[in-house]
Amino acid sequence: MDIEIRAALPAEYEELGAIIAHAYLDDGLLDFESNEAYAQVLRDVAGRAAEGEVLAATAGGELLGGVTFAAPGSPLADISGPAEAEFRMLAVARGGRGRGAGEALVRACLARARALEGVTHVVLSTQASMYGAQRLYERLGFVRTPDRDWDPVPGLTLLTYRLEL
Repeated sequence: MDIEIRAALPAEYEELGAIIAHAYLDDGLLDFESNEAYAQVLRDVAGRAAEGEVLAATAGGELLGGVTFAAPGSPLADISGPAEAEFRMLAVARGGRGRGAGEALVRACLARARALEGVTHVVLSTQASMYGAQRLYERLGFVRTPDRDWDPVPGLTLLTYRLEL
């Protein structure tokens, strides 16, 4: 089945927010009891779509996952600098995994970055335990940038990657 990547539709925001939040919760990447504020951020697709671009992956009418793309200077960016685009909160529903949705979402972000004048790199942050995501990023040419690793909250160090376009 072909995967379509497109802008998330307002009617999908709630479902996509749930997919993203549950991907973090179900995989043990986020303890919602101690990080309820961040869980709300993950669920707030409407807020991100109002400030930037949220992409959705679908196949046969089924919503599989999504990602937030942040162009240079976007208020949604965490680590990007001048001439860098960033993507965040990449997540695929458990039932959609292994079908290429995650890779299709990353490739869509790369295509968007390449289409922006002056963008030379794409950056991202990931948790140390996200081994599958790290394998995907490395396979697509991203390289680790340990000097940019950061701690959004005490006790959680995010690993960073960068891809030259």
